[in-house]
Amino acid sequence: MNMKRSFLLAVLLLAAWGCRESSETTADETAARVGKETITESDVMARMALLSPEDREFAKTPVGRQNLLQIITREKLIAAAAKDEQLNQSDVYLSMMEDKRAQLAEIYQQFGEQTLEQLWYDELKEKGETAVTEEEIEAYYTKYPYEMTIRQIIIDNAQTADQVLRALKASPRRWDELERQYSVAPQSLRKLSFMPGEYLSDIEVIAANSPTGSVQGFFKTSQGFHIIMKTSEKRLSRKDAEPRIQKVLENKKLDHVLDSLKNKYEVVIYEKSE
Repeated sequence: MNMKRSFLLAVLLLAAWGCRESSETTADETAARVGKETITESDVMARMALLSPEDREFAKTPVGRQNLLQIITREKLIAAAAKDEQLNQSDVYLSMMEDKRAQLAEIYQQFGEQTLEQLWYDELKEKGETAVTEEEIEAYYTKYPYEMTIRQIIIDNAQTADQVLRALKASPRRWDELERQYSVAPQSLRKLSFMPGEYLSDIEVIAANSPTGSVQGFFKTSQGFHIIMKTSEKRLSRKDAEPRIQKVLENKKLDHVLDSLKNKYEVVIYEKSE
């Protein structure tokens, strides 16, 4: 909850008059009490940690501390009244708590998986298994010194893709219209630029061998059925290309490691037929 000085101005004057707190407190010292529930300095510090930096500095002042305590005690009062009315036993409350418990369990599981993945990848880098040399970067740049830009329409079924391709072959100027009507691709994939190795290899090969402005398709990938049009191709400077090549080669080495793991762990992906 943010503490806004303008909102609290009315109570600041009263709080300042009665504020005589010592600057030396301990975590176990009682800061306030609501009925039988004690609010300790640990509770106050935990709440301060959730504030924005500006509000946290304000809460460290005598006046700001009193206002923070007023906010905390107000919340405790509301919670005590709600419990007295047994709202914490209501179906609505219990259902919402169960939903939140499930959400937190999923977040915890995802965090664990992501942490393990990052630790494994960091260890891989420390072993040098994804290290890229200057010679490798230079060789890649010599072979692929360019960037291609394409537009693409991705469609989720072959029949519609065929119809759209025929329409575009007959009239390429209808691209915008047909893209809006049929493409299932997110906006970020409708126009993109890439060096070889940065996108889907099948699409890269087709784009590299296509003249600028021609409509090509349709091609099936894991994303769907692609219809593409290369809009430009340009040579990159060594300086601009180097970090991108570095990433491409690191990913290729990572893919090599993962391919070797597929021989150790059985991987089966079931695809639905069209």
